Order: sequence, then structure tokens, then C-alpha cells
Amino acid sequence: MKKEEMLLGTKKYAIANAKLVLSLPTNIVNRNYADQLNRSASSTGAIYRAACRAKSKADFINKLKIVEEELDETLFFMNCLLN
Repeated sequence: MKKEEMLLGTKKYAIANAKLVLSLPTNIVNRNYADQLNRSASSTGAIYRAACRAKSKADFINKLKIVEEELDETLFFMNCLLN
């Protein structure tokens, strides 16, 4: 996948997750999980953008590992909300 496709894909991912958060019923549990979901989903794109400006190959790999962690966190909170 090309850099431009990843930039667009992570942006679409963040927006789709934001729409999911907005569609959830409002309650204290959903509010907390939704906040975490929104943060981790949106930071995925932001951190990927930072990876594209990495100072070295090692810096790039490190930032991509953080992207992977954020994606995993997003899935965790999505599962909490939807199950």
C-alpha cells in the first residue's frame, strides 16, 4: 500500500470511528469507552503521519509499532462497546 493510500485510509478510519461514537446511546459506560475509542482511532492517523516524517528507519519502525498499538487499543474499546 502506498503512503498516500495509508494517509487517506487512516483518515477515513478515524472519521468512521467518530461516526460510530456519535451514533452510540449516551450513558456513563459508553461515554468512557467511546472517548477512548475516539482517541485511539484518531491518533492512528496522526502517528502514521508522524512516521512519514521519521528521521531514520528505526524511528519509522518505532512509530509504526505505536500505530499498531493504537489500532489494537481501538479494537479493544470497539469490542467493549459492541459486545
